[in-house]
Formats: sequence, structure tokens, C-alpha cells
Amino acid sequence: MIKTAGEFILEAQKEIHCVDAESAKRLFDSSENAVIIDVREAGSVSESKLVDSVHISRGLLEMKVPKAIPDPDTVILTHCGGGGRASLAALTLRKMGYRNVSAITAPYRDIKKIFG
Repeated sequence: MIKTAGEFILEAQKEIHCVDAESAKRLFDSSENAVIIDVREAGSVSESKLVDSVHISRGLLEMKVPKAIPDPDTVILTHCGGGGRASLAALTLRKMGYRNVSAITAPYRDIKKIFG
């Protein structure tokens, strides 16, 4: 049987820390070294982007994050359009050795309202 994307996302969400947009903002504001990674594709990012986010599409995480974020204790928040890719990205980052990773599982419009 072939696993669906939804099944992968649900499995990832059991292993990671998921937060809503308001909790993510509190976490971001309370940390001196927090980074928000936008894991959406470039086309979506060119239409709208969070003020404080860094764009690294999910497919390039393993290659780009170590240079962008060398400290494994950095607070990292991942986000996408609806939470699925953010969850998968957060799991990947945890497997890479990052210790303080959370996925924002809210819809992008809600995240944008809170983060700007």
C-alpha cells in the first residue's frame, strides 16, 4: 500500500512540536535567536512573505539550512500554506540535529495576520 502525503504529515506531527500562529509569535518574540523558515515554493513567496522569514523551500532544506543556521540550538519555526509542508520540514530539521524546532500548523493567512 502506498502512503499518502496526509499520512506522512500525521506521522510527522506525532514526532514534532506543532504550534498555532499566536503561540509561534510568542515563541519568536521571546527568543533572541529565533528564525522563521518559509518552506513554500518561490512562486508563493514572491506573492506574499512574512516580514521576518527566511525562504528555504522544503526540497532544499538539507542543503541550505546548515550554512544559514549553524547552531543546532537555534529556535526554528517552519511555516507553509497550511501546515503540512511545515510539519514535514520540522521533522527533517529534527532528524538533522536541530533541537528547538516547531512547525506552525495554521493557515498562511492567519500567520501573516500575526507576524505581518
